Amino acid sequence: MAKRVRNFKSRRDTSPQHRINLLIRVPQIRLVGDNLDEVSEVAGRKIESDIYSTREVQAWADALELDLVEISPKADPPVCKIIDYKKFLYNKKKKEKELKAKAAKTVVKEIRFGPNTDDHDFNFKLRHAKKFLSDGAKVKAYVHFRGRTIVFKDRGQLLLLRFLKELEEYGAAEALPKLEGRRMIVVIAPKKVGKKK
Repeated sequence: MAKRVRNFKSRRDTSPQHRINLLIRVPQIRLVGDNLDEVSEVAGRKIESDIYSTREVQAWADALELDLVEISPKADPPVCKIIDYKKFLYNKKKKEKELKAKAAKTVVKEIRFGPNTDDHDFNFKLRHAKKFLSDGAKVKAYVHFRGRTIVFKDRGQLLLLRFLKELEEYGAAEALPKLEGRRMIVVIAPKKVGKKK
């Protein structure tokens, strides 16, 4: 029996996300950054965003006790900065975390009906829908047609329209009910309510 080879990554991938310091092996790089005045002091001449020898720039980075980091490897020549690499990664992670927090997480709750749903069942599901919309979640309501009940499409549509009418003050339909396969679907988005102070 052949031996199975496991191909997995370790939990903590310690390899750098960018090429840094001696891992940059191209002869020339384009140097950019906000700290070119500090680099100029170490170099003993005016340094601007321009193309320099990689060895020369690495020597400047060493003198400043910073890292030479390849920012744009596909450029010709590659674009690099002299920065504190750990601080750079920390700030990058922090920005990504902020963006993630700002991205609204939309929750969609499903409510299922049959074409012959009775009033008690309808009201029970209506109460749930009101709660979901009050909590800021979207509601996807659908009528599922099983077997021959597909002939009651109009009944399903009337049921969903009645459902929408009952939820007018809580939310609004994104579109009119539409048939998709054996389901007639409508999505209701919650109304934006101003935050209470």
